[in-house]
Amino acid sequence: MTTTATLTAPLPPGSVDDTPITFSSGHSSADRAFFGLLACSAGIVLMLLVALVVFLFAHGWWALVHFNVRFFTGTVWSAPLEPGVLGLLVGSVEIGLVALFFAFPISIFTALMIVEFAPPPLRRTLTALIDLLATVPSIVYGFWGLEALTVWVQSPVSWLAKYFGFIPIFRTLEPGRFDDSIFICGLIVAIMIIPVITSISREVMSQAPREACEGALALGGTRWGMITDVILPFSRSGIVGATLLGFSRALGETIAVLLILSANNQVTAAILGPDGGSVTKQIAAFFPTSSPNGQSELTLAALTLFATTLIFSLGGRLVVQGGLRRRRS
Repeated sequence: MTTTATLTAPLPPGSVDDTPITFSSGHSSADRAFFGLLACSAGIVLMLLVALVVFLFAHGWWALVHFNVRFFTGTVWSAPLEPGVLGLLVGSVEIGLVALFFAFPISIFTALMIVEFAPPPLRRTLTALIDLLATVPSIVYGFWGLEALTVWVQSPVSWLAKYFGFIPIFRTLEPGRFDDSIFICGLIVAIMIIPVITSISREVMSQAPREACEGALALGGTRWGMITDVILPFSRSGIVGATLLGFSRALGETIAVLLILSANNQVTAAILGPDGGSVTKQIAAFFPTSSPNGQSELTLAALTLFATTLIFSLGGRLVVQGGLRRRRS
């Protein structure tokens, strides 16, 4: 808001002006124009979100009416007669969890390295490399994982299946076939979400009060003690929010999953085997060649994935806001 004052003529030297200044509380034309620009921008974002949801509902309405709850509880996708999105959704969540298992510690340690330990030249280099990872197209990650990573991890994955096969997630009925598994997809997606988690965690950690950090060191604490007692508690809500945002990003990955994951689409707990599916893979692989009814089924599956991703994103936002409110209080 811009305030304007009523000015009077200059007074002679030595005189005192006790005339009150009248201020105007109205908005100037610049204020109104800027507010209108902001309102239009926010309205466009809201309209895009509403248009996306309406589109998905309209094109998936036939499948929703025809299959009802069976569509969301079916564990095997057998279109067009009995499509069940639960198996595909479970596969997408498993890929996201595997990605988080690898990406979370790497991201947190990298963020701590940049904020607390790296000298300025190395700090700038690491930050640039993290930003560079975020700009690499997903098709490059997918092709690299298909042609290179699947070869490099064959021995470690075979070792896991051989010596830890008694654990359900490492058990597979087709030993030796690991190149199209949920585990490989999770590794690729982990590399793709590391920049997201690292960047947000680094920003939150850098906001930790330096006087508290220096006070912890001055009282005889170690650097590790300062990190665990000051930086990590201060950054907890931001790290949780970054993790949930990275998980949401992993749920929606398409190209890398399309290139690597097998064509099976049933619920499975074995992440090393060829079973398991993904909502994004099913849509990308079959939507162009499906009938109108089949496209309606895939659109409803997309709406289900959108709702799941939105829940995790809103959850991350609520966690961050709750942490900020507790910190202010």
